Amino acid sequence: MLTGYHIAVIGGDARQIELIRKLNEWGAAVYLAGFDQLNESFREAVDLDLDSKQVEQLDAIILPVPGTDGNGNIEGIFSNQLIQLKEEWLKKTPPHCQIYTGIANEHLYTLAERADRKLIPLMDRDDVAIYNSIPTVEGTLMLVIQHTDFTIHGSKVMVLGLGRVGMSLARTFHHLGADVSVGVRTTSSAARVHEMGLTPIDMKRLEGRDMSCDILINTIPSQVVTPGIIKQLPSHALILDLASKPGGTDFRYADKRGIRALLAPGLPGIVAPKTAGRIIADVVSRLIQDHSRKENEA
Repeated sequence: MLTGYHIAVIGGDARQIELIRKLNEWGAAVYLAGFDQLNESFREAVDLDLDSKQVEQLDAIILPVPGTDGNGNIEGIFSNQLIQLKEEWLKKTPPHCQIYTGIANEHLYTLAERADRKLIPLMDRDDVAIYNSIPTVEGTLMLVIQHTDFTIHGSKVMVLGLGRVGMSLARTFHHLGADVSVGVRTTSSAARVHEMGLTPIDMKRLEGRDMSCDILINTIPSQVVTPGIIKQLPSHALILDLASKPGGTDFRYADKRGIRALLAPGLPGIVAPKTAGRIIADVVSRLIQDHSRKENEA
């Protein structure tokens, strides 16, 4: 599928292991940076030398799901080496080279723009997010079971946000026998929740309603689980925040109130890295081939 394509994989976690394996299986020439602790586990791949002509052959660069930090640094659990993505390095790649990341911050957008390279945040795509909602839901169930002393069946669960993950969570907990309510912001989302047989809750009025739920799950990446909401929760309640760091919960206030609150972003990479890596590999493979086809037709 990818014979003749040159792809660099830079840093990351266990998801990248399956990604690299699939790229090798599909015949791509794979270059690795940030995997020196794997002890030559990928003999088909070669080490990426940022100062060599390898860079001039790259069709794609795949970054970890978290992307880079605010200085362009790329983290990886398989190396102590600090890798920094730099504008001058990106400019050495061919003009058609694309950069794939899970999440993009302002610094990464700026780097790509200055280098005139296309940046593709995979987690913004519906297909990736929907596929990822499956291991996210399984990981959420695991955490709920580990950190509660009551059954999901018969419990009161509130899910904040009816996005791609929120919808899967609400549906799954409902099927397991929980009494599920969903925090929404629009009338169309409220209608969807009602159609699903669940209880819609207006996010604008959360602090003024009964919050006697057993499990509160947040999927919204902004401060929505405020002290005004936390103080209404029963002492046995569990808060699970699945939003990207720093989450949408006032964790300091939750701790002060004695409410257990867990920040759990990136669950697919923790509970099912093989599946999560395969999802990324499948989507990236399709996008690379689509881009190449369009380049040839132009």
